[in-house]
Amino acid sequence: MATTTFPATYAVPQRSLAQLITLYAKEAKYEILKYARIPIFALSTILFPVMFYVLFGIVMAPSGPHRAETATYLLATMACYGVMGVAMFSFGVGIAMERGQGWLQVKRASPMPLPAYFLAKIANSLVFATVISLVLLAVGEAFGGVRLGFFTAAKLIAILVAGSIPFSAMGLALGYFAKPNSAPAMVNLVYLPMSFCSGLWIPIFMLPHVLQKVALILPPYHMSQLALNAIGVNPNPTPAWGHLEALIGVTLLFLGIATYGYWRDEGASYG
Repeated sequence: MATTTFPATYAVPQRSLAQLITLYAKEAKYEILKYARIPIFALSTILFPVMFYVLFGIVMAPSGPHRAETATYLLATMACYGVMGVAMFSFGVGIAMERGQGWLQVKRASPMPLPAYFLAKIANSLVFATVISLVLLAVGEAFGGVRLGFFTAAKLIAILVAGSIPFSAMGLALGYFAKPNSAPAMVNLVYLPMSFCSGLWIPIFMLPHVLQKVALILPPYHMSQLALNAIGVNPNPTPAWGHLEALIGVTLLFLGIATYGYWRDEGASYG
């Protein structure tokens, strides 16, 4: 008896623009809720930068006319530190864990558009970056004598939130190459030394000369320079475009590394 065979085809869901927007919005919403309901993530990413800022920018700040200036300077650098942390841990640790649990394969097999998964993580980083920036600004205004006008404060927050994107790309690359159990240690091994050497904890001009040179190739240094320029407390202001170029270059570099990691995983899973 003759049989007829037909080539296998894949059904591609056809969605309207409104349906796509709703789908992307829901994925982002549940990603944010997921991290907001993890106390160790939500509290640590917000409280650690605030704790360090209170210690170095308020409690240990010199008394006298320079107290408010010190608090303003460290407001920008500690906010950069906090924004870095939430971006790198959300992507680096989050993706490594979900890869290990097989969650990425479940997402891959579902009809959800793949970009929705990554855009949801970016939305999560942007939301937490905004919260960290606002909390630090409120603490600085209330206890550190920081006085920023509305537009200056808005400019600072916009730089900090946009500045989380290069570190999201860095975390994404780490997440595709780290094992689930080693991901937190790997992120910390990159995040903490890079923060110190970039002058986020101690003003860059107070670091040893060698570290001042090293800072020039580190992305946190470039983000902090943009933030300090925005609020007018940078003792050695430099053109913004050079810092933007460095951050764009870092973003593209780590997105390329992450793309390689993604296709490596795809090859291992699906041949």
